[in-house]
Amino acid sequence: MIVTFDLFSALTDTRTGASRTFDAIARRRGWSQTGEELYDRWDGCNKAAQRTAEHPTSFREVSLGALAEAYGALGVDPALAGADLAELHAGAGDWPLWPDVAAGVAAVAEQARVGLLSNVDDDLARLTRAHALVDPSLVLSSQRLGAFKPDPRIYAAAVDAAAPDRLIHVAASARDVRGALEAGIDVVRLVRPGHAVDPDGPAPAHEVTDAAELPAVRRDLARRA
Repeated sequence: MIVTFDLFSALTDTRTGASRTFDAIARRRGWSQTGEELYDRWDGCNKAAQRTAEHPTSFREVSLGALAEAYGALGVDPALAGADLAELHAGAGDWPLWPDVAAGVAAVAEQARVGLLSNVDDDLARLTRAHALVDPSLVLSSQRLGAFKPDPRIYAAAVDAAAPDRLIHVAASARDVRGALEAGIDVVRLVRPGHAVDPDGPAPAHEVTDAAELPAVRRDLARRA
């Protein structure tokens, strides 16, 4: 059995980490926006862009276009997006994990192989703190799989990459939970602040509020296989 985790919602407190960088950029340039405001606008544009992104477009290219769009909407010069995105991604190694992650992932790793399933480029995944917690051969990135969530193709490719092992995916964001469920994958929703289930999508049968609960859910899923 292989258990994959979403990198930037289930494992990483991305909003806190990225907002710090945006806040530093805003203060340095004398902008009125807070780091959280900049992050939220960029994140919304980024997620929308990923819905229609096609291989071989990279995550970095998608994120750059989204940041330029966000800056334009906020009255900031979009030409600054390239340097700011580079600064943002360079700091990804400092983005904090959620407090339950290190122990929770380690506990799952005692029972199964663990990896990542994420809309990300491989080099960015390697910078993150979560990368050290998983099997590097199971970093199933959009770059590696040739698609972006919530496209069903990324989930189908993840199942193929896990074969002959069974795949369980731990997701937090609404689009990831819905996308994986609609692709027919066993999903465990890990509840995180700022994320909810898509009301128009299927409801996850398995939900936990702490990563420490994941080993028990995995055992239950294994018994039902």
